Amino acid sequence: MRRFFTLLDVLLVLLLLSEAPWAVLGSLHCDQTSSGVIRPHSVAITEFGAVGDGVTLNTKAFQNAIFYLNSFADKGGAQLFVPAGWWLTGSFDLISHLTLWLDKDAVILGSMNSNDWPVVDPLPSYGRGRELPGKRHRSLIYGCNLTDVIITGDNGTIDGQGSIWWDWFRNETLNYTRPHLVEFINSTGVVISNVTFLNSPFWTIHPVYCRGELRLFFWMNSQVVVQNVTILAPLDSPNTDGIDPDSSNDVCIEDCYISTGDDLIAIKSGWDEYGISYARPCTNIIIRRLVGVTNSSAGIAIGSEMSGGVSEVHAESLQFFNSKTGIRIKTSPGRGGYVRNVYISDMNLVDVSIAIRFTGQFGEHPDEFYDPTALPIIENITVKDVMGENIKFAGLLEGIEGDNFVNICLSNITLNVTTESPWNCSYIHGYSDLVSPEVCEPLEERIYPGHSLDCYHLPTHLGSVSNRKRGSWLLSW
Repeated sequence: MRRFFTLLDVLLVLLLLSEAPWAVLGSLHCDQTSSGVIRPHSVAITEFGAVGDGVTLNTKAFQNAIFYLNSFADKGGAQLFVPAGWWLTGSFDLISHLTLWLDKDAVILGSMNSNDWPVVDPLPSYGRGRELPGKRHRSLIYGCNLTDVIITGDNGTIDGQGSIWWDWFRNETLNYTRPHLVEFINSTGVVISNVTFLNSPFWTIHPVYCRGELRLFFWMNSQVVVQNVTILAPLDSPNTDGIDPDSSNDVCIEDCYISTGDDLIAIKSGWDEYGISYARPCTNIIIRRLVGVTNSSAGIAIGSEMSGGVSEVHAESLQFFNSKTGIRIKTSPGRGGYVRNVYISDMNLVDVSIAIRFTGQFGEHPDEFYDPTALPIIENITVKDVMGENIKFAGLLEGIEGDNFVNICLSNITLNVTTESPWNCSYIHGYSDLVSPEVCEPLEERIYPGHSLDCYHLPTHLGSVSNRKRGSWLLSW
C-alpha cells in the first residue's frame, strides 16, 4: 500500500531532526547579520527634544521617538539615531523592526535615580528576583516579544553608571534585584554590534526566552547575534556578567572583548523548581573569538542556574588572561536539569588560576521549596586544544556524590602549572589524550581507540571556523 505523508508526519520528522545536534547546529549561521540593514525611515533623538548635556533626563524623548517610529514598523522599519553627546535616560522600550544607531561620540547614560528604572515582575523561570525575593528593576534598554531589532552604530557607548547600584548592593539597601543594562525577552532577530557597554548595574546583556521559529525543513538563523562589542566594568564590581544567554536558542557571540567583575559569558536556563517547571532550555550557543579578563569568575560559565537544561554549546578561539577561571560548569543538588554536549576548543590562557572547573555544590537556592533530590545530569563535555602559561590549577573537577559527571573528555591540553597537585577530581568519569600535566585518575583512560564514541564532538563540517594557526586571530586586537 502506498503511504502518503501527512502534515503530522512532517512535523514528527522535524521534531526528530531538532533533537539531533548535527541538524540543529548544522543550520546555525553566525557570520551573517542584519546590522547594516538600511531602514527607510530615520529620525534623530534631538527631534524629540532630547538634550545631550549629561544632565537633562531624556527618558520621555526616547519613549516619544520610539512611539512615533512604531508607525513605520509595517513600512520597512525605522532607525533612531543618537548623535554625539551625553544622553541621560531612564529605562525605555524598543520595538520591532527598529535600529538604534549610536554615533561614535554618543553616550547613552543610565539614570542614577532608581525611580527611573521601573519595577517589574520576576522571570517565571526564576520565581523571584535573582538577588532578593519579589520583583526586579527593568533593564535600561528593554524589549519583549520583538522581531528584527538592532542596537548598533559606530562604536558608540551605553553606560549604565552602575556604581550607585553596586554601593546599594554592598550596603544591603536594595529593595529589588538590580537591573540589567540590556534585556530582550521572547524576541527573535536580535542583533547587537559595534557598541561599547560600560558599568552595568547587574548582568550586562541578557537575552532570555529568545527562541528560533520552526520553518519547513530548517531552523531559522541565529535569533540573537552579539558581534564586535566591548563590555567593561571594574574587576571588583558585583555580578556584572558580560553576556548571559538564558533559556534561549540559536545565540551567536563573536569577536567580543569583555572585562568585568563576574563571568564574561554565563549560559543559564532557570533556577531550581522554577526553572524545572518552566522547562525552557538554552541550546545551540556558538561563541567565537572571545578575549577577556575576570578576576573573580570564569571566561565562560554554564550555570549555576541551569534547571531548564543547557546543551549544544560550541566555543572556540578563546583568550583569557589575568583571570580566576577559564571554563566553569556550576550546579547543585536541587537544580535538576542537565548540561550536555559542550565542546570547547582552541583556548589560550595566561595567568589564570584554574583552567577548568566543575562545581557540583554551588548552592544558592531561591527559597526553601526546592527539591534536594533533583540532581542535575552533566555529561558529554569535551575540552580540546588548550594552551596555558602560569596556571595555578589545571582542573578542579568536583561532581556530586551519587551523581557522577560523565563522559568528560580532555584532549591536546598543555598547561604550565605552578602547583604540585594540578588536578583535583571527585565524582567524575571520562577520558583523555595528550594532556599535560598528567590528568587525575578518573580521566586516565585513553580516548583512542576505544572511547572516541563516548566523547562529544561537533561534526566535521562545524569544526574550526578556519585552519589558521592557533592565536593568529588575536593579531587584530
